[in-house]
Amino acid sequence: MNPKEKKTIQIDEKELVRLAQSGDFKAFTTLIEGYRPKIFGLALKLAKNREDAEDIFQETFLKAIDNIKKFRAESSFGTWLYTIGVNVVRAKYGRDSKGELLPLEDYLPASHDHSDAAAAQLYDWNDPLSKLTNEEIKGKLDKAIHELPLKYRLPFLLRYTQEMSVQEVADTLNIKLANAKSRILRARMALRQNLNEYFSEDN
Repeated sequence: MNPKEKKTIQIDEKELVRLAQSGDFKAFTTLIEGYRPKIFGLALKLAKNREDAEDIFQETFLKAIDNIKKFRAESSFGTWLYTIGVNVVRAKYGRDSKGELLPLEDYLPASHDHSDAAAAQLYDWNDPLSKLTNEEIKGKLDKAIHELPLKYRLPFLLRYTQEMSVQEVADTLNIKLANAKSRILRARMALRQNLNEYFSEDN
């Protein structure tokens, strides 16, 4: 998308927001429909089943309707909508029974095995999402992501499935940039270790 096209979309979105805030439901629906695939896709990855994902999307939709006049354009409409969705997920699954991830240094090969071979084994394969073309590994990755505590699962999915910048992740989750970076990195390292063990079992 070239800069001119991006600017046109932003202008159109601002106009749709203005119309929606004045009570134009058609404009509001147009806004929501533009984000439906990504919001629902995120809900599917966070929910325990498709029915829960549909509930999360519907509740996000209804809360956005109720609060559209409160939107002040301090962030993009998309970020605002994601924040509502994230809060719905937190309310639904906030009492996540999964504990904390290990400290970052515990994921480094040196903390488990000082050999050069162990270090190479962990770092030789690319970022987990680059492996999604393999259906078996995709299933393993999805399972590993669901096993992450919610506080790490959310920023990881926003960063890598919704293609947000780290700053946008921080804004959406209402956390500091440094915290967003740390949580994303720890999630990645946990997934790498989890899948590295799976690869090792197959060798």
